[in-house]
Amino acid sequence: MKAAVLSEINKPLTIEEVSVNKPGPHEVLLRTTAAGLCHSDLHFIEGLFPTPLPVIPGHESAGVVEQVGAEVTYVKPGDHVITCLSVFCGTCEMCTAGRPVLCTNAQVKMPPGAASRFTWSRAEKLNQFANLSSFAEQMLVHENAVVKIRKEMPLDLAALIGCGVMTGYGAVVNTARIKAGDTVAVIGCGGVGMAGINGAAIAGAGRIIAVDTSPTKLQLAAKLGATDLVNPKEVDPVEKVKELTNGGVEYSFEMLGTKQTVEQAFAMLRAGGTATLVGMVPFGQKVEFHGYDFLRERRVQGSLMGSNRFRTDMPTLVDFYLSGKLHLEDWMSAKIKLSEINEGFANMKAGKVMRSVIVF
Repeated sequence: MKAAVLSEINKPLTIEEVSVNKPGPHEVLLRTTAAGLCHSDLHFIEGLFPTPLPVIPGHESAGVVEQVGAEVTYVKPGDHVITCLSVFCGTCEMCTAGRPVLCTNAQVKMPPGAASRFTWSRAEKLNQFANLSSFAEQMLVHENAVVKIRKEMPLDLAALIGCGVMTGYGAVVNTARIKAGDTVAVIGCGGVGMAGINGAAIAGAGRIIAVDTSPTKLQLAAKLGATDLVNPKEVDPVEKVKELTNGGVEYSFEMLGTKQTVEQAFAMLRAGGTATLVGMVPFGQKVEFHGYDFLRERRVQGSLMGSNRFRTDMPTLVDFYLSGKLHLEDWMSAKIKLSEINEGFANMKAGKVMRSVIVF
């Protein structure tokens, strides 16, 4: 099969011929139908986060089950599935406490470099990324890395749910648990930010302030539910949010992963407000807050993959799309071939696209 391989940081991915193993007892072999290009992949390609090389990147995908291991009962060949890097065991302390996104079982949620599911002609080991490696024509994953979905759901759009939509929507609904009528600010209107805005609208937020430097993205944010648009190139975003809300928002969501925007997310809170950090701040980068500000019971929290319970959350998101509540078409900018992956990432870095999806 063909796969896109990252062999060296800050170098183009190369399309290689690789082989994938047969499924083990609890593994599932998938035919990849679609894989989204996520900014998190770009972070690893550029070396902002470490991972063993060479590796097949990609983690936002959907496909069709081709084979299953001897002990797999959840899916069968022909089932349509969305993948999720939040693979879970179901038995560890975190899973049994209702937080499977934080599963600690390293035999199921294998750390980088542990999996041996691919082979190729070169001597060095070919690593799997995030227990998935979506930039390949086939994937071999643990059965608890997939969720069955309705077959009427288009798989190219379903792939978006596998990371970006789940992350943004889940940060608002699962991590922050906003209530109807709450005031919300979303900093960064890329794919994840748009999902947060759409999710806040579905949850009934009273005011949704979109913050981004792109007028085009701000207009799309308005279509998805934003009530106010703030461009940091034109105004101080913190002061403008405070002005719009008479002192600050109850919930802010940082979707970009920069020191400046993280600190802005905290600064635009009213007393008792909560800032949820979703963007991936580069490894080793520190952020700063004034200790006094915490006396006003303002909080900062992280969100991993939208604090998901993906086997219940993702089918719900599919239902939202099919009922017209989740507007996935609006943030799919381009459908591309695997051979066009480097151009796709270049367009992402240049801010030309919301989301590009490889269609196999």
